[in-house]
Amino acid sequence: MSTQRESSESGATRKRMKPEVEEKAGDAAESKAVEEEEFGTNIAVSEEMELSISLILEKIENYTQRVSELLESGKTMLKELSDEFEEKLIMIHKELVEKWQEEIRELRALDASNEEVNTLLHNARYLLQPTRDH
Repeated sequence: MSTQRESSESGATRKRMKPEVEEKAGDAAESKAVEEEEFGTNIAVSEEMELSISLILEKIENYTQRVSELLESGKTMLKELSDEFEEKLIMIHKELVEKWQEEIRELRALDASNEEVNTLLHNARYLLQPTRDH
């Protein structure tokens, strides 16, 4: 029972190892040594059992490699999405700031025009007022 728990625990640990660690344990002699160390056995096993164990270890290595590749491609994809998001957000910000700056220029031009008209109206009123001195 404790051997199963040990193998489960070591399997869980093995899944979290970096691919470089897995590749180092990849050759057959090291795999057998790792297996004996993990399972705490030094019992002679039949060729069929040894083949089954090496196939399982190969599956673990292949799966670990696939997980590593998926993680890397996921990181790359998220980085690309993040960069694209940042670019678009900056572009939207720039466009809105330019739009608002144009609105400010238009308001200033309108205000200047209104001031000119106001001055003209004020002058016209002054000129059209009846003189009180008559």
